[in-house]
Amino acid sequence: MPKGGNLRKSLIIEYHDTLWTGHQGEERTYALVQRAYYWTQMQDDVERYVCTCLICQQDKTDHQKKAGLLQPFPIPTRPWESVSMDYISGSTKVGDLGSIIVVVDRLSKYTTFIVAPKHVTAEGTSHLFFKHIVKYWGLPKDIVSDRDSCFTGVFWIELFKILGSNFL
Repeated sequence: MPKGGNLRKSLIIEYHDTLWTGHQGEERTYALVQRAYYWTQMQDDVERYVCTCLICQQDKTDHQKKAGLLQPFPIPTRPWESVSMDYISGSTKVGDLGSIIVVVDRLSKYTTFIVAPKHVTAEGTSHLFFKHIVKYWGLPKDIVSDRDSCFTGVFWIELFKILGSNFL
């Protein structure tokens, strides 16, 4: 499949947007395209298109509980007492690396960018957090993050294993 032009995008549109396919998700659209065509990074192209499909975004049902009233976080009293963490993904991949973990000290706003694999696990996140944050600044009193699956209990269990804790 040639790389230039709009042929690839036209094929993805045909297998995703038409009445006979009905705006199926990323996996089903990829499976349909894969039956008849192949090109390198085809799955990434399908993922990128489906994630930006306006109709899919408007029709997506909200499965999360409604958030309560916003409350401001208390201001930390010392640097690296409280940090915020999040992921940046969707940038150009270099080998296996395709995500960036962003850690911001909430007091000084000093920011650390940690390069990570595109599909990093909670265990991998905890190892990278220890290597690039705890090693230099110590363990923060609190970490503010979204509800990403990499910031669940598995992250904390692995981090405390790295720290040598026996209370797991």
